[in-house]
Amino acid sequence: MSALLTLFICLALGVLVRRFANPPVGIVAGINWWVIYVALPALVLELMPRVKFDSQLWFPVAAMWVVFGGAWLLFGLLGPRWGWSRERIGALILVCGLGNTSFIGYPLMQALHGKEGLSLAVVADQLGSFLLLASAGIVVASLYAGRRPQPVQIVRRILSFPAFIALIVGIGVGALGGWPPLLDSVFTPIGATLTPLALFSVGLQFKLHSGHRMGGAITLGLGWKLLLAPLLCWLIGSAAGVGGLTLTIGVLQAAMAPMISAAILADEYGLEPPLANTVLGAGIVLSLLTVPLGNLWLGG
Repeated sequence: MSALLTLFICLALGVLVRRFANPPVGIVAGINWWVIYVALPALVLELMPRVKFDSQLWFPVAAMWVVFGGAWLLFGLLGPRWGWSRERIGALILVCGLGNTSFIGYPLMQALHGKEGLSLAVVADQLGSFLLLASAGIVVASLYAGRRPQPVQIVRRILSFPAFIALIVGIGVGALGGWPPLLDSVFTPIGATLTPLALFSVGLQFKLHSGHRMGGAITLGLGWKLLLAPLLCWLIGSAAGVGGLTLTIGVLQAAMAPMISAAILADEYGLEPPLANTVLGAGIVLSLLTVPLGNLWLGG
């Protein structure tokens, strides 16, 4: 309970600072730089050598692809029938197909399931959500914005991302027996800065736009992201014989709030930014309730 309370306090502090404290220009970019380029790689380097690869580890990764593919199929089919613009369809595919499995997912999974759950969350995020954002996410954004995807740009994004590089290094180190204790003790405190700073940054960026004429899209989008998608993943995992913590983490990561980077990508490509940001903000608030409830339902 204290770990969950810490998450709420860090998020609330960000919201309050943005509203009342007049934070310096560039503070969000600075915090995000530290989280992405320092804290996240350190956390991955700490956790990946400890991951035990087994026959069920495919599920947390596959769940992220199911969420994205399902969003593309659902909104791609329903959008034209309901008269939605291509920009609206593309925005919903991005923000309701990609989950915030790192900035919010890591802290929540650690609070609910400790380091073991966090290790599985890293696998789902790096091999699932991140690869999707850098590949299929770019493709969707380009197609619905009327641009042509650039394969070289996609490959460069993946291979140059610090946490992905750390993932490959961490897997190799794990195969060799792990880090020396002295070096391992360096990664731990650096990686620990991710949780408070990530949630504080989310609070600083939190905003909601008027839902005028967007109610149907918001409801359907969040209904898929927070309820239908994780339920589908649970059905797939259960049918495939996946169980225990692996099933729980895969389903909870599938139920995570929309990804901040997905909303930024929608904004960059002109895919109805007000809708993307509204779904993002509402999804973050709702997921702080629905994910712990989903954890209880799963027996966590």
